[in-house]
Amino acid sequence: SPPCPTHSRARYWGFGANGKNPIYPDMKLYQEIIFLQHHFKGKYVVENVKPYYTPMFNPIERDRHLYWTNFKLPNNVNARHFGGLCQTKNEVNKLSEFHDYNFRKYKGSQVLNKIARNLVDYEVGKTIFETALGIIRKSNVKQTELF
Repeated sequence: SPPCPTHSRARYWGFGANGKNPIYPDMKLYQEIIFLQHHFKGKYVVENVKPYYTPMFNPIERDRHLYWTNFKLPNNVNARHFGGLCQTKNEVNKLSEFHDYNFRKYKGSQVLNKIARNLVDYEVGKTIFETALGIIRKSNVKQTELF
């Protein structure tokens, strides 16, 4: 998915009193959706945060995220919820434990806590991937077994 900071409700909340200046939303999000809708022959999904404005195209809303896709997403994407507070001294360590990934291995230039906060939960990613492949989890079937 394209970068989301310009669409984020947090960006909108930070306007004015917190010293953030308003900026135009990055419309690459909608360029990507339009392109995929009209030119891509496979299955696709575009994810982004809930924006501070009404989205241009109707998304599928699951948990704290919006999805634009050409296949049906399950109502439950198996999202796990991080119970810790963000913006604390141990935030990266807590998010590393939650995501089962050591963010300290990252050698790039992005800020670690930003990467850790923005990571899509791996259970959600797995659920969406399995849905696209047509894999049905036994836990999602609501039919009683005969034997």
